[in-house]
Amino acid sequence: APHAPYEKEVELDQAPFGILGLETEFAIFCEVLVHQRKAIGLPRLIELLTINPAKLLRIDRGTLSVGAPADVTLLDPDLEWTYDLGRTCSPSRNSPFHGQTFRGRAVRTIVGGRTAWKL
Repeated sequence: APHAPYEKEVELDQAPFGILGLETEFAIFCEVLVHQRKAIGLPRLIELLTINPAKLLRIDRGTLSVGAPADVTLLDPDLEWTYDLGRTCSPSRNSPFHGQTFRGRAVRTIVGGRTAWKL
């Protein structure tokens, strides 16, 4: 849940838990695990963010199978960009990644076969 700045600008043990994550999740993992450390390949990262969570939640999602919902996020694993809290889509402004440059970004989200968001 997004929190107002005054709720987060208190001692750590008094602040509501959490930070912004959805906009930077792929970028952080791609930058660190794929590009910098070369710990995993891009296909494995995609599995970890799609198929595996769907299996854990026991929901019919995370694949591009015939008949599966057409909910897709298009990614550019090499797109370099700098995270700017002033341009975030979230109403929250709580992220330690403001000003950090990443390689890897979602560029379009398609839900039910229609573009829901585009960079």
